Formats: sequence, C-alpha cells, structure tokens
Amino acid sequence: MDRSGIFAGDDPFEIARRWLGEAEASEINDPNAIALATVDAAGLPNVRMVLLKDIEPAAFVFYTNYGSAKAQEIDATGKAAFVLHWKSLRRQVRVRGVVSREEGAAADAYYASRSLKSRLGAWASEQSRPLSSRTKLMADVAKVGVKFGTNPPRPPFWGGFRIVPLEMEFWADGDFRLHDRFKWSRQAIENEWKISRLNP
Repeated sequence: MDRSGIFAGDDPFEIARRWLGEAEASEINDPNAIALATVDAAGLPNVRMVLLKDIEPAAFVFYTNYGSAKAQEIDATGKAAFVLHWKSLRRQVRVRGVVSREEGAAADAYYASRSLKSRLGAWASEQSRPLSSRTKLMADVAKVGVKFGTNPPRPPFWGGFRIVPLEMEFWADGDFRLHDRFKWSRQAIENEWKISRLNP
C-alpha cells in the first residue's frame, strides 16, 4: 500500500503531530481546534469546538470543567470522537476512541501555564449551567480573584481528558474530489494497527 509523502510513517501519532506542526505555520486561528463529539444519555449526539493541548505518544489530551455537558457525557460512556480540520492545508484527522481523565501532574502543569484570568475563570464558571447575566459571571471572577490572589490552585472540578484512539483516519483533498483517505484501526488499545485505504 502506497503511503508516501504526507501519509508516510509507521506511527499515526507522529503523522498527526507532523500535520499539526504544518498547520501551525499556515492556519490563521487555533490550528489545534477540534470538533469534539459525545452522546447524551438518550443517545443524542453533541459536538463542540475545544482546543487540543497535547498529542502524547499514544493519546490526545484536552482540558475542561468536569461539570460540563461534554465531561458528564464522556464520564457516562467512556468514549468520544473528534475531527481536526485544516482549511489551509485541505486536510483532516478523524479520531474515535476510549477516554480517561487526566487529573495529575500534567493537568496541574497545564493549568499553571494558563493566563491568570483563564485560571480564575475556570473557578468562577459553572460550565454548561444557566447563567443569569454576564455581570454575575464577572462578579464571580472578581470574588475568586480576591479569594485566591495571583496563584489560584487547579480546581478539583477541572482537568484533562485523554483520548486513546481505536480508529484514526487521515484525509487529504484530491483533485475532482478524488481524496486520499487512510484509516488506522484496532479492536482494542493493546492490538496492532491495521491500515486500509478508503474510497473518497
């Protein structure tokens, strides 16, 4: 199977990192933005944009409020999917897999790297819940600022999720809509990858 050029490599995470690196040089805003999909208790899908913060050797990591709808849906199913799409490169990466929380040193380090306002906002926002007004939100941020000062700790209800893929698909635009698609799949995370070329 010919996987030369942009598709070359024996490690799908390395390919994803390489593509993201190229997108960082050409995409105007948020090259690490992913459309994250989950399902609720009734099986109704939800999708929203979040920022991918790390491509580890065997997983993709993002951070959020554990009280948010996305987090509650992930906790209930242990599964999620996302797509990275780069209009400038005319490429995308699709991922489906199993999810676990990241609540340790990596979450602490990422939280500490955020701006102070973002750290205070994480404390103040009851993400996904109704809000009476923006004024109330800003007042809550101010209260948290008074309480914690300039070095707030990571909230116990805020941390990361690590998505370990069972499927990854690399897609690149082709002339006349004859796109190139390669799917990496495995039945379980301990299994070897199987690679197949898909029709456009």
